[in-house]
Amino acid sequence: MSKSGIVNVRMVITEEKMLSNIDKVQKLINPKSKKQIVQLDDDTYFKDLIESIKTYLVEYPKKKNFPASVYKAAYGLVEFATNLFEENTKQIEELIRQREANISLAGDLKQILEVVMNKEDGWKQELKEASNNLPEDIIETLEVIGKSRSTNSQNYQDAIKLVNARIVNLESNLHIEIDMERIEDRSKALSYIGIEIADALKLIPTPQEEVAPIKEEVVESPVTNEVVEENNAYMEETRFEVKPSLWERIKESKIARALRYVFKVRIVLDAPALPEGRKEEN
Repeated sequence: MSKSGIVNVRMVITEEKMLSNIDKVQKLINPKSKKQIVQLDDDTYFKDLIESIKTYLVEYPKKKNFPASVYKAAYGLVEFATNLFEENTKQIEELIRQREANISLAGDLKQILEVVMNKEDGWKQELKEASNNLPEDIIETLEVIGKSRSTNSQNYQDAIKLVNARIVNLESNLHIEIDMERIEDRSKALSYIGIEIADALKLIPTPQEEVAPIKEEVVESPVTNEVVEENNAYMEETRFEVKPSLWERIKESKIARALRYVFKVRIVLDAPALPEGRKEEN
């Protein structure tokens, strides 16, 4: 076998390896997958996969001849990650709104609790109006407090504890904070893909698929210009579409600004030392 033949075989093997690595990454970030990345900083396997793909993109010798299959798969991965990042950002924004609403509700509950405990004039009416915003069980508990004749009774004390516990829960928003942290970890991984792979991918000319030549005899019109136009149209349909909007979505707001202003975190990553990607641990 010639030396060039050996090189070609190695390139084919590496191309297949890259397609496999890209597929593994896509599965790790897919919300529907059973095994997903949890914490980027602790997941060296994920970072090794990303590094192997980035290295292949950056160090490929003749980028004009870059494998179309790898380009298409890598581009699809970046687009998939960007779409997921946008969805995560929407979820974070919704959680922030919920947290603000809960804090506001906690303030209202504190106020109505004080009115009921002091049995201020019109407390029943205020409690009735508050029923539009407060859950039924809390309204019933507040009624117990308002109707109690003694502040020393067990029912009164239990009711006070229950309402105060609800206020603490609304103010702490523990479940919301947990959800936000979980989404933030996923978004770090998604932004890592956008930052590392998308930038490397931009250095590669958009490859064209091999197109079978069009025979002039299949075109009924004798006009040469029509043959040329048909051929150009076919080329446009069979080449990968260049989508600058994807790069703009990554650059403008979905990764850089969202990480800075929504999560307020800084990603610090150590470059993995295994360009081919390590084998997944069982």
